[in-house]
Amino acid sequence: MTETNQPTDATEQHFASIDDFMKIELRVGQIEAAERIPKSKKLIKLAVSLGETFGTRQILAGIALFYEPEALIGRRVVVVANLKPATLMGLESRGMLLAGSSDDDSVLAIIEPDASLPLGARVR
Repeated sequence: MTETNQPTDATEQHFASIDDFMKIELRVGQIEAAERIPKSKKLIKLAVSLGETFGTRQILAGIALFYEPEALIGRRVVVVANLKPATLMGLESRGMLLAGSSDDDSVLAIIEPDASLPLGARVR
């Protein structure tokens, strides 16, 4: 920011329009199952329920350095539900779990919605 609190050109290059943001479908989910992926230090395989309308998705999340699989079961999470599927370590991932991290990646925390939101609810 400059002294007038106006963004610099470098910052403006990273702006997303509201139309860009609305393309991303964020949904409330609940972790039903979680297990470490053999031969991976970072990945955990999750079964995440997005409710009756959207079903259960397999999501691979790079959170194994910060969470034990058994501690994740039952937790509510926010998922990018319309992300193109990706194959990691030979397994398909059909979404992305949202988490926040410190700048140096020494801390990571899953983003958890209020429990009153139903599974599959849109996050805006």
